[in-house]
Parts: sequence; C-alpha cells; structure tokens
Amino acid sequence: MKVNIEDKSLESNKKMSENIKDKNIQSEPGKSISPSFKSDSNESRSLNFIEEIIEEDLRNNKHENILTRFPPEPNGYLHIGHAKSICLNFGLALKYKGTTNLRFDDTNPVTEDTEYVDSIKEDIHWLGFSWNNEYYSSDYFEELYLLATKLINKGLAYVDDSSSEKIAVDKGTPTEPGKENEFRNRSVEENLRLFEEMKNGKYKDGEKVLRAKIDMAHINMLMRDPIMYRIKHAHHHRTGDYWCIYPMYDFAHGQSDSIEHITHSICTLEFVPHRELYNWFIEKLQIFPSHQYEFARLNMTYTVMSKRRLLQLVNEGFVSGWDDPRMPTLSGFRRKGYTPSSIRTFCDKIGVAKRDNMIDISLLEFCIREELNQTANRVMAVLNPVKLIIDNYEDNKTEELPAENLPNDPENIRSITFSKELWIEKEDFMEVPVKKWFRLAPGQMVRLKSAYIIKCESFKKDDSGNLTEIHCTYLPESKSHHDTSHLKVKGTIHWLNARDASTAEVRLYDRLFKVENPAVEEGDFKEYINPDSLQIIKNAFIEPHIQHAETGAHFQFIRNGYFCVDKDSKPGALVFNRTVTLKEGFKV
Repeated sequence: MKVNIEDKSLESNKKMSENIKDKNIQSEPGKSISPSFKSDSNESRSLNFIEEIIEEDLRNNKHENILTRFPPEPNGYLHIGHAKSICLNFGLALKYKGTTNLRFDDTNPVTEDTEYVDSIKEDIHWLGFSWNNEYYSSDYFEELYLLATKLINKGLAYVDDSSSEKIAVDKGTPTEPGKENEFRNRSVEENLRLFEEMKNGKYKDGEKVLRAKIDMAHINMLMRDPIMYRIKHAHHHRTGDYWCIYPMYDFAHGQSDSIEHITHSICTLEFVPHRELYNWFIEKLQIFPSHQYEFARLNMTYTVMSKRRLLQLVNEGFVSGWDDPRMPTLSGFRRKGYTPSSIRTFCDKIGVAKRDNMIDISLLEFCIREELNQTANRVMAVLNPVKLIIDNYEDNKTEELPAENLPNDPENIRSITFSKELWIEKEDFMEVPVKKWFRLAPGQMVRLKSAYIIKCESFKKDDSGNLTEIHCTYLPESKSHHDTSHLKVKGTIHWLNARDASTAEVRLYDRLFKVENPAVEEGDFKEYINPDSLQIIKNAFIEPHIQHAETGAHFQFIRNGYFCVDKDSKPGALVFNRTVTLKEGFKV
C-alpha cells in the first residue's frame, strides 16, 4: 500500500499560505484564552459589521453593558459551524467587557438528550470560553405560557383545530394571500379555556395548536399567523412529563432573549425573515427590546453541516460516532488532533460576513498545520516498512545519535539508536529510478536522517516479486554533525532501528466526501462518501520513546504528516490519528 503524503488540496494550500502571508497574519499557537478572550492575531484589523453596531450602541448609550448568548438545541453534537458562532458571541462580549449566556433551546423533547447537553458544554470549554449563566428555554416554560395568555387576552393569539396540512394550504403562497379559517374568530374566553386544556393534557398530539393572530395576507409568510405552541406528549429531559405543550422556536427564542435582557441576539442569515416576527412578539408583549442581528453561517467544502445528515451518518454506520475524526463535529476535530487555538484562528480568518459563501477546508488545514509546525515534536515513523541492511556495519554494534525535536529549537534534542538493520519506507526505493529520483535506487546514495550517507548495493524480492530486503553500505565519515566525507547527496530519508522500534496502529484520515459540496449534488448525499476516507495501518513502526505518549499528544511523523494519540490507545498498543498532511514541498 502506498502512503500518500500529499493531498488534493496542496496547490490551494500553497496559494492560501502565500495569500495569508501577504496579509501579514501570524498566529500564536497554543495560546489559551480562558477565562478571558485574547485574539489569536497580533495584527490589527478593521471592525466587522456587528462590532460597528455594538460600538455605535455604546457611544449612544443604548446599552450600558453588552450581553450575548449562545443558544444551541441539544439534539446533536456541535460542529465547526457552531464554533464560528461561539467565537463570535463569546468574543464580542469579552472584547466589549460584557458577558455571554449559554442557553439550551430545549423546546423539542423528542430529539433532545442530556448526552448532547454535556457534549456541548465540554466543547465550549475546550474552545477556551466560559459562560456567565447557564439557562434552558425550559426554565421559562411557565413564563412563556403566561406571555402566550397575555397575547390571547389582547386578541392576538387563538387556538386552531386545523390539521397541519390544512394550515399549510391556508397559508397560501409567496404570491397568493392566505385564507382565514373559522377558528381565527374564537372569543378570548374560549381561547383561554382551550389553551389551558391543551396545557392540562386534554388533547392528543396535533389536535390543536396556538397561533399568533397577525395577517394572513402578509407579504412575509412567516407573519401569516405563525404557530406558537404545539402538543407533544413526550418525556422532557429536564421537566419530565409536567408539560405536554411546547413553544415553537419563533416564540421561545425572542422571549427568552428578552427575559435575559440579551442586547445583541446574533443569528445566521436564514433567520433574516424571522426578525420581523421576533420584533412583533416583543412589541406586542411590551417586554425588553432585544434585537436580532444576522451573519453568514459557515459552509465548508467536502463536508455537510446539517445535524439531520450528520445523525444519519452516525446511525447508519458510515462513521464510528459523533467524534469520528472524519466528522465536522468539534469532538471529531479534537479527536483528530486539532487544537482549540487552530479552530479559533480559523474562525478569525474567515471573518464575519453578511453574505453566505463556501469556505475551502484547506484554510482550516492550513491553520492547524501552521500551529503544529511550530509545536509538534518530530519523530520518525515507518508506515510501509521494508528491511534495510547495512552490510559493512558491525553486526552487534548499536550507537546513539542526537536528533532534533523542533527545528526552531536546536538545543531540544532526543537520542535515537542506530544499528546494522533498519526499517525504511518501501516508497523510498525504486528498482528502476525515474528522472529526478533522489531517493534509494541501485548504485544511488541518500542520507539517513540524523545518521549517515548510504549507498544501495543490491536488493531482494520474494517469489511473488515483492521487495523484501535492501542491502547498502555506509560511509562512516558521513555522520550527521560530524561529516568529513565532503559528499553532497540530494535525498534524505527517514528510518528506524529494527532492533528496538515499537509498533503502533496508524489511522490515515482523509475527507469524508469526494465532492466539494455533497449537499447540492443529485441523489442521496451519502452516495458521495469517499470510500478511502480511512486507511488503517495495523503495524507501523515508531520510535520506542513515544510508546508511552498520552492521549492527545501531537507529533510530526517526519515526511508523513502530523499525528496525535487516539483515545483507543492502550499500554503497549498506541493508536495514532493523522491530523493533517504535510505541506507541499516539505523537506527534512
């Protein structure tokens, strides 16, 4: 099996790297921002449009303090798109000395679970943020119920017995007005009684709903008497079976913002049409005037962001779970070896826009690669091994050689052992070399990283034609750091001492999908899953000193990529995940 150390995005990575360097953007890997936020960039930048709004509000004394919120629904794990919203909401509040609430939008008991609540909190903390208060929409169920009765008393809400199908038909179309039905003119008294009976469990699921009474001919279809409450006889993860009516998002969201006195309620662009309804509820209820602002959500190539689709991938076994390293979830990226600072740097680089666009995943890969290049210790690992024997080296001799851990820290060194028998990559040998082949071939010389120059003298194959051994001679005077041979060789390859190398499982992760935007392709999005998104090497060789590395530890496997220790590791049986490949043109 050939281990490919380059990927399809290398050219775009190169261009992206050049563009970013042109803008003098420099990251500071590993910088912690908890408990207070610090930018991952030392360079000044212009304000985004939300920052401009906030600064204008503060200048005009519209608000004394800034209060934002992050309101996830606990029906799945957070993904990279949520990271953008987290960084924005928490970052804004911290920049302007405000606070951020974490509020779980738990208004649908059918899809929500405490597992998701716990994972969301873990992900936010992992990113480096802390919330001011932890709330749940269910905290406000009683208050929301009373606000709904207030609208009924004002003649602005009514109980509708229509089926969901009839309600949809009666709403009309964008070019045709909706139709009022007979339930719209129920008296305040009747609506109050029916709504209370809904609350008390008298009716079945779908038998009745509570709707706002606005305008069935409104140009914005969301304003055509939207549903405020529906009946769901389902166990809630916090309130149990106490409630059987649950508020819809459009009613719960804005009112919860108002209850908490959120000053800047930041949503993604799909909620632009909802803003009018958001404001209508607040105006009619005469409550604290929270205001909604919208920004472009994160769309990224070679993945899907829909929780529904991500759940399909998990439930149908296309991935091992929500934290599978091929998933775009934060837990997946964490397991793959991405760092919080690389995610924050990525979110900072993509910025806050008013228009939807598609972000190349290569930018995210660039961010983690740039960080690990500065922080990950170098080690040698041979993924596809073949035995190399140095014929003129003493049979029982073993020597220790110094090797650098980090190129930018020459005094940070480790000791590696060298002997007559080594492991090298099969891909570093070619029987009939092509033009500009600078690795091993019959009669050709290379340098062994941190060791000696060797010359290939012969090789052996088995009966099936598979390469089994390579025989070389070495130049004793060519020892790294003490080279007196005066020979210049163009190729350098990595290796391991066959006498003491440890083994490990190595998982080579690639992009989950083979097309840039599987969500818009014809047919089932799962048809576009990359069949080669995971390759498992059961018995790769690694340096023995890292066999006790802890889960999450990062390394650069020289010439192979950046890797981290997976949670599946056990004593004496490490598992490594490839975080990201090396950049194009990397040389040891």
